[in-house]
Parts: sequence; structure tokens; C-alpha cells
Amino acid sequence: MTSATPRWPAHLPFYFGWVIIGVAFVTMAIGVTARTAFSLLLPPLIQEFGWDRGEVAGAFSFGFLVSAFLSPIAGRMMDRQGPRVVILAGVALMSSGLLLAPWIARPWQLYLTLGVLVGCGTNLAGYTVQSLYVPNWFVRRRGLAMGLAFSGVGIGAVILLPWLQSLIVQQGWRAASHAMGLLALIVLAPLNLLVWRRPTDVGLLPDGVRSIDAARPGRGAAHIVDPAWTGIGWTLRRAIRTGRFWWLSLGFCMALFVWYGVQVHQTKYLVEVGFSPLTAAWALGIVSLVGIPGQIGLGALSDRIGREAVWAIACLGFAICYAALIALEHTPSPALLYLMVLAQGCLGYGLTSVMGPIVLEIFEGPHYGSIMGTINIAAICGGALGPWVTGLIHDRTGSYQVAFLIAILCCAVSAASVWMASPRKIRSVPGRARVGR
Repeated sequence: MTSATPRWPAHLPFYFGWVIIGVAFVTMAIGVTARTAFSLLLPPLIQEFGWDRGEVAGAFSFGFLVSAFLSPIAGRMMDRQGPRVVILAGVALMSSGLLLAPWIARPWQLYLTLGVLVGCGTNLAGYTVQSLYVPNWFVRRRGLAMGLAFSGVGIGAVILLPWLQSLIVQQGWRAASHAMGLLALIVLAPLNLLVWRRPTDVGLLPDGVRSIDAARPGRGAAHIVDPAWTGIGWTLRRAIRTGRFWWLSLGFCMALFVWYGVQVHQTKYLVEVGFSPLTAAWALGIVSLVGIPGQIGLGALSDRIGREAVWAIACLGFAICYAALIALEHTPSPALLYLMVLAQGCLGYGLTSVMGPIVLEIFEGPHYGSIMGTINIAAICGGALGPWVTGLIHDRTGSYQVAFLIAILCCAVSAASVWMASPRKIRSVPGRARVGR
């Protein structure tokens, strides 16, 4: 620890880790909503320029795909320089894309701004990077802490998406894009000057405990089940030689395929089956709103029953969501709309609470950032393919039905893959560790 290490966080009347959670909460609220807003911009972009649906949705996918290659770089930057540099770079890219988007006139400009710049910026400030350092601050309540941090997405969506939709209706999509870019820059840049990679950087211990003895597994921390595995100094090169690395890559890829496949196309689809644009926009926001108790509750539950079980529950939620969407084409009833929203938000969004802990509890060590960043290549590729494949299938068949059926299959593959990776066989979560004693 250098002499430049700040001491004031250790003298606060509360644990500074909760400040970290608060900053992550706001960053996720604005940063992820900036990317989610693409779903609201999709209809006016198609209407104004007359481009094909698959071509416009492809901008989201292309940006996601390009951002995938930033993940290992972000992981290495995190290991060497900490989260502040990475997140501020993401804020700069995201804001630039949103502020430049109003001047687009050709598809390549759409792909550059709302695709590459916003996609890469959100990747460097959103789920990927937050999962690289937030878990370091908590052990006993890691799942709960991640759920609280990522529940900011729900608050951001329910507040910002209706606001953006109103701007689109009243002033056009350009005004909405400009306003979102300014909000991200003005709020997130100064706020993220407070972040630190781990509690020891500011003279603290995880969970706010006062001594090393208080952090022992016997006091509720994650319990080591496989000492031989945890005794290995995990590097990226060693990790990619294990089956667990590839099971996680497959599971994360399939999960983001289904997540972003529905997120990008949901608004347009609901309008087509008979709901008003405002109802469709509110549905997108309410998904994230009901995702708040889902993320927090499932995150806390994962501290008791294990990460794999909660991952499977979340995948089931997305499967139910897609089944309800299929049914909505034949029976566009409010009951099915509510089922789709609740399943997607309350259950599906629980994925975010355990994504970081799953990888950390298998490959914990000084190179965790590089390993997580590389696994996120597969995850982000899945997120890129989801909207593109879904749009392409619709353009070819005139319907979303086949794409939605494929997504349900992907849910099953994702759940099975994470179960095969079995983080429970490396470290037990606190609830299971207590049962084992």
C-alpha cells in the first residue's frame, strides 16, 4: 500500500463498500439504459430512413460484437490500473456515441455511433466491468451486493425510458439521443472518481470486517471445497485449458443471446401484435423495474442455495418470457403481457447477480480480471448475435416465432452449462457452508 492510498474511507461511520455499491447502482442505471434505449430508437429510425429491420438492429449487434474484443483488454486494464480508468473511458465513448448520433444519415454512421461507440462504452461501464471489481468488496453477502448494484438498471429504466420515449414523441429521436448523452457525461464522469478496485486499496477488508480473523470461512465467508483447485495460481493461460472455462463461456453466451434478443425486439414486436407504442415502452421499463426485487432477491438467495441454482431459475424466467411472447401473437391479452414482464424481470434479470460471483469463485486470484474479460468475449458475442439473428429470422420468415423457439432452447443450454461448470464444487456459498459444518 502506497503513501498515496487514501485513509478517509476507513474513518467513515459505515463501510465504504456501500459507497461502491451506490456508485455502481447509478452507473448501471444510466449506462445500461443508454444501450437499452436502442429499442425505443429502432421504430423511428426504420420509419425515417426506410432501412430494413435486420439492418438497423444489426447496428446494436455489431457494436456488441466489437465491444467483445475490448473485454480482455478491459480485464487487463482492471488488473493493472483499476476500475476508474476503465469506467471513465467507457463514459467518454458512450457519451460521444449518443451526442454524435443525431447527425447520422447513412447506415455506417448508425453502426459507428449507436453501435460501436455506445456498445463499447456501455461494456466498459456496465455489467462486464462492474463484475470485475464490485465482488471484491463483499464475500459473505456477495450475491446480495451484486443484486443491489445491478438493480440500478431497473430504476434507470423505469425513470429514463419513459422520459426518452416522451422526448422521441415530442421532439424526435435526435433530441432523446442528445439528452441521454449529456446525462451520462455530466453524472457518471465525476461520480466514478470515487471507485477503487478492492477494499485493501483504501485500508479496509471485505464486508467491512475489522480484522483478518473476522473474515475467516468459519465466520460465514465462501467455504473452500476443493483446496487443490483454489491452490492453483490461476492465469488466463491455465484457465482456458480447463473445461470449466469453456462451460462458463457457453453458458454466458447463450444467456446474453436470449437477453438481448428480446430486449432489442420487444418494443417493436408488442406494437405489431396490437399494443400502443407507449404501452410497449412502459413494458420495457417495467421489466427492469420488477427486475429490482428479482436481482436483489435472487442475489441474496444465491448466497444461501448456490449460484448454479439461481442461474437455472433465471434461465427459466427467460424461457417463460419467450413462451409468453409466442402466445401473445395469437392472444394479445394483458395477462400474457404481465406474465412476460414478470418472468423476464423478476426471474431473468437475476442472471446479473451471479455472473461475476460464479467466475470469481472458480478462478479467484490476481488475474481474475483477464479471465473474466475473456469469458465475456463469448458472453458479448451471444448478446450481439441475439438481436441480429432474431431480426434476420423475422426478415426471412415474416415472424418471430422460430427465433423465439430457438431462444427457449438456448435457455436450457445456458442453465446446463453453468451447472456443469459447478462453482459449488470449488467454493460453497455461505449458506451451504454453514449446512456443511
